[in-house]
Amino acid sequence: MASKYLIDDVIVKKDIEMLWWLIGGVILAIILQASTSFLLTRILSVQAQYLIRELRVKVQEKVLSLPISFFDNQKSGALVSRIMSDVEGVRNLIGTGLVQLIGGSFASIVSLILLLRISVSMTLFVLIPVSIFGIIALKAFKKIRPIFKKRTVINAQVKGRLTETLAGVRVIKGFNAEKQEQKTFEKGTLDIFENVKKSLTATALMSSSSTFLLGVATAGIMGIGGYYMMNDIISRGDFLSFIMLLGFMVAPILQMSNIGSQITEAFAGLERTEELMNITSEDDLPERATELNKIDGNIKFKNVRFAYEEGKEVIHNINLEAKKGTVTALVGSSGSGKSTIASLAASFLKPTEGIVSIDEHDISTLKLSSYRKNLGVVLQDEFLFEGTILENIIFGKPNASKVAIEKAIKAAYVSEFTDRFEDGLETLIGERGVKLSGGQRQRLAIARAILADPKILILDEATSNLDTESELMIQKSLEHLMEGRTTIVIAHRLSTIRKADQILVIEEGNIVEQGSHDSLLDAKGRYFDLYTYQSKI
Repeated sequence: MASKYLIDDVIVKKDIEMLWWLIGGVILAIILQASTSFLLTRILSVQAQYLIRELRVKVQEKVLSLPISFFDNQKSGALVSRIMSDVEGVRNLIGTGLVQLIGGSFASIVSLILLLRISVSMTLFVLIPVSIFGIIALKAFKKIRPIFKKRTVINAQVKGRLTETLAGVRVIKGFNAEKQEQKTFEKGTLDIFENVKKSLTATALMSSSSTFLLGVATAGIMGIGGYYMMNDIISRGDFLSFIMLLGFMVAPILQMSNIGSQITEAFAGLERTEELMNITSEDDLPERATELNKIDGNIKFKNVRFAYEEGKEVIHNINLEAKKGTVTALVGSSGSGKSTIASLAASFLKPTEGIVSIDEHDISTLKLSSYRKNLGVVLQDEFLFEGTILENIIFGKPNASKVAIEKAIKAAYVSEFTDRFEDGLETLIGERGVKLSGGQRQRLAIARAILADPKILILDEATSNLDTESELMIQKSLEHLMEGRTTIVIAHRLSTIRKADQILVIEEGNIVEQGSHDSLLDAKGRYFDLYTYQSKI
């Protein structure tokens, strides 16, 4: 309204003093508006970043609580994208987007009231194209929302593949497959481009329609306003005020089209986050209510069947008992089901039929954290984290005493190679322990298991990456480790399991032979064939 006062009063009366007061008032209003906008933007933007951080933590916690079967069907890079990128939309919902939305809405409403006070007829004329634009924008947002949701999926897939590419760069270079991977990445980026192109079409439609409708409104106001001024219905100051207020009302509405796109994209990402959060966690199943306070370590399989896919059973009616403190070895050809049986014992998988029990407790009814705190696992392809040797050894027991750590290191013969490193246990091993040999990585994994001091131990080819000398040393440490613990060993080197209490020969998901090393040799069956074949090699 300052412009109307300037034109109709100050200039006409040539009041210099009032002009200075008017300018001062306008400057003060600008300072107040800028200060308020800064404070609101900062407060909400910081709050948005805090919520993004909280959401990431919650989503990561949720992901880690999901069963192993979930990860078998997901790419790690895609999950990283869902944890880190999908929640970014909160910034637009609570941060700058919300500030603009609230500020713009307030400005538009106040401007509309003032416009109606100047001229109801001119204001109603302006509202017609503005309403048409609103209808177009709503339809456009409805159309682009699934496009944005699809984009988050494509982005996750491309990031997932890129993560795999970088992790497997040695394999790629070893097979001279750089161009092949480049083509795969190019295809992914093309999919992203095509998706963005679709959303840009809808955005361009809103932008062009707003330009056209605003032009129609401007032309109409010029005509109506000119007629009203010529007939002294409104003053020149009123017309100038109307034009300026019209800009204050329309500008936020047009700006809201961009804000609307940001918010629509934000909701698309958050919908995917919600889908992830709604997946049932391992311990959230109602049947998992039993807390296992103390265990002896008696494992039993009763009529256990398992299928990764419906109708494709890989384990058939398995019955076995691994008593407390005994060693049970699983042998057989590759793909026979040994690792699946071990995964069932570790509660990584849940039987399709039958019961896997620990001390007569059905594992499917136990709170998994109470069971797994008594579990130690050494895998064939053992995973090491980027960091130091020491950090990897104490991973499962970060508060272990120095004495316990030294015992584990000695038992796994880790010091034999760390003593040669300049930084010793503080040596950085690179991503997945890439700076260490296979045997060194395996010894770290064994030291980690020894330090954890589990009641139940699962060894999946724990000595497979060791040379003969190292294997002999590790066998001695494993013998010490297995004392008093229920151990399930998956072995391809049959020479390493001669002292096992029982050996199960697994073929095509069935136990075809069972007994001690000597009794199975005497039986001259499948185990005899495997053993004699390996002895000749």
